[in-house]
Amino acid sequence: MNRVLDHSELIEITPSSGVKTTVHGWRAKCLQRLVRMDMPVPTSFALSAEAVRAMAQGATPQASLLGGLFEKGDGLVSVRPSAVMPEWGGPQTVLNVGINDECHRKIVEARGQEAADAIYLSFVQSYAVNVARLDPDMFAESGEGALARSLDAYRAEMDEDFPQDPKRQLTEVLRSMARAWDSPTARLLRQAKGAPEDAPLGLVVQAMALAVGPGISGSGTIQMIDSVTGVSGINGRFRGQMHGRLRAEGAETMYLTKDPRGPSLEEIAPGAFSDLVEYCRLARSRLRDEMQIEFVISDGELSIIDALRVQRSSRAAVRVAVALAEDDIIPPAEAVMRVEPRALSELMHYQTDPRAPRDVIARGIDASPGAASGKIVFSATAAQAAAARGESCILVRRETSPEDIRGMHASVAVLTERGGTTSHAAVIARGLGLPCIVGAHGIAIDVRSRELRVGDRRFREGEEITVDGTSGEVLAGVAEMMEPALDDSFNRLLDWADNFRELGVRANADTPEDARTARMFRAEGIGLCRTEHMFFDEMRLPIMREMIFADRPEDRRVALARLLPIQRKDFSELFRIMAGLPVTIRLFDPPLHEFLPQDREGIRELAESLDLPISDVSRRIEALSEFNPMLGMRGVRLGITVPEIYDMQARAIFEAAIASATEGAAVVPEIMIPLVSARREVEIVKNRVDSVAAAVRNETGRDFTYRLGVMVETPRAALRSGDIARHAAFLSFGTNDLTQMTYGLSRDDAGRFMGTYVQQGVYDEDPFHILDIDGVGELLLTGTSRAREAQPEITIAVCGEHGGNPQSIAFCHRAGLDYVSCSPFRVPVARLAAAQESIRAQVKKND
Repeated sequence: MNRVLDHSELIEITPSSGVKTTVHGWRAKCLQRLVRMDMPVPTSFALSAEAVRAMAQGATPQASLLGGLFEKGDGLVSVRPSAVMPEWGGPQTVLNVGINDECHRKIVEARGQEAADAIYLSFVQSYAVNVARLDPDMFAESGEGALARSLDAYRAEMDEDFPQDPKRQLTEVLRSMARAWDSPTARLLRQAKGAPEDAPLGLVVQAMALAVGPGISGSGTIQMIDSVTGVSGINGRFRGQMHGRLRAEGAETMYLTKDPRGPSLEEIAPGAFSDLVEYCRLARSRLRDEMQIEFVISDGELSIIDALRVQRSSRAAVRVAVALAEDDIIPPAEAVMRVEPRALSELMHYQTDPRAPRDVIARGIDASPGAASGKIVFSATAAQAAAARGESCILVRRETSPEDIRGMHASVAVLTERGGTTSHAAVIARGLGLPCIVGAHGIAIDVRSRELRVGDRRFREGEEITVDGTSGEVLAGVAEMMEPALDDSFNRLLDWADNFRELGVRANADTPEDARTARMFRAEGIGLCRTEHMFFDEMRLPIMREMIFADRPEDRRVALARLLPIQRKDFSELFRIMAGLPVTIRLFDPPLHEFLPQDREGIRELAESLDLPISDVSRRIEALSEFNPMLGMRGVRLGITVPEIYDMQARAIFEAAIASATEGAAVVPEIMIPLVSARREVEIVKNRVDSVAAAVRNETGRDFTYRLGVMVETPRAALRSGDIARHAAFLSFGTNDLTQMTYGLSRDDAGRFMGTYVQQGVYDEDPFHILDIDGVGELLLTGTSRAREAQPEITIAVCGEHGGNPQSIAFCHRAGLDYVSCSPFRVPVARLAAAQESIRAQVKKND
């Protein structure tokens, strides 16, 4: 390619030059803003993305364009990448371009032999490896004579002396960086960071200020917040006599502010320090963010080399966004948009301190955020025993089942060998706010020897580990923790979010503890109360089993009558805590076999408690077993074939509602029928519920209202929602089972291969983690449209785990749903995500 770049493609960065982010990249634009603030930025030039593409194909810049670049200071320049977005990265920065024998002699005179040799050597090595593409091992020189040996090696390999023309050096460096950006590996890396495959790259050429030599010389960074906590304070470091990676004689890392542990920049260069602090404050105000400033001091003279947005933790991101809004630097809407919704999950739980060392022994799916340390236990019984002794324990299982709920309550975290993001362990852990990792790779549980095996390491029951449910990492031992950050910044941000939010947010809550957590996070009610979890309590389970073994309806009613006051108390407590907010109670859903023991000892104990032969108990358990219980006798099918269960629950709900009204917390309970697939199912259950309501009104002389709705979990229910809506006050899409049935996937087993499917592009995302818009989403849109066509005033919601996923929440907002319901600890995430989608919609409308 014979194209020659002209003056429009390599422009000096001045206050009025036409630097554009889309053309020259973020770094070039940032430097222009620093120049406009009168900061001492070395002379800098921006090479456009179009010019970079041309150089990758062989174009060369005019010699006259490059000549003036080497006339400043010591005659050296650096070349830095300048992509449109900082997170896209780019080729590695190249320093010391322009050094040759003559320049080397001048630096020797000004800054000493050692510094000059080191600067020359670092560029020779970089040029030989990255530009000339020579063997790196040939240039891994150091020590006395290393410069001469490297120059000799270059001459021997290239049959010419090392280039002495600075313009040639710069041309080759620019071309090398342009081609590096265009390589297949670089494309893959930036695509992984969210950049388009053909993302543009600009380059910045900047005169160098040398950080080694006489007087106060060195390089450093400064920022005005702590990156982990977000707390205001001067942070950074100054490295005296350090130029890039070069450490000259007398190199020393110093504190920025006065510190009894050692010298500081504030003490040795108070003027430069004062200027840096002022530059940080100015950048915060003018660039509308907390910025980290990179600087060089050369013989006492300060130069600002670069500035970039301070890297920050989730808790720091919240604190910074709120502080900027409170200082009127950005509006509240922008503060709301600046915080990633998932980041809030980290603030609500203990987190491992990122500054502390980590001994990672295994990794899995980060199913529930937060971190906790405790002793390993392998059973629910052991967990309860540990809790009784006041010991923190971590429940480690191949996979959990409903019987493990008591053990999960007694644990501080959960780790499973199997499972995915909507497996039993993941769903329950999120509801309880427990850190949880599922589908952990490379772990093996030996229940007999009571060991957790990870490779060649062994951890016996009672040994301590840490589960980091935020990162998906299992750590050996007890990790250093950071406390939750539910502070004023957290609450202020969510207050702003609620002002913008249109989509309602409720919580999935099964217990009083869940309900209290939901209220604490300002849920607008309970969108799903799974009543079956109430029956696994050790005092209730025997009654439940007695009911299951009853052969006649009247015998079942006798057993259920013992559960009635317990259920009534459960619901009364939920109504009291929610204080008039809506409470949606899902009627009994799981197959009955889940309440029966499967092991020989459990069967023997059950037979003894029921005064039945073991053979009779075994036959009954076998008769209730199903090939595919998740698609078998459960949900509304139980409600129709064993109607006494729903009768008891409806009565308990109505009596609890009356009691709540008496106490002043009037509530309109919402009763939800699970696993519906036909209109007639709703009619049958509705008739029985209405009959129970009439009976309770007659018995008590009290009136009350309630709403009956349907949980849409089957594709057929979604498609027939028009018929179903005529008999329902609300529809709530249970997207966990709806996804499972639409895909024909087991949500508990999909984790074994889902990673491979996503990696190979079969699915863009795990559909149990992010709502599948094309398939499941189509069913949701169809069901919503048909239901509202039949009954315009019907309430429509999502109560599956997708209700707490930001991307899925955005879809629910666009679909026109009334609310989403999610685990209590995901309520703040949902509030923020819903607000952001409302803001986006408003911005789009205004455009």
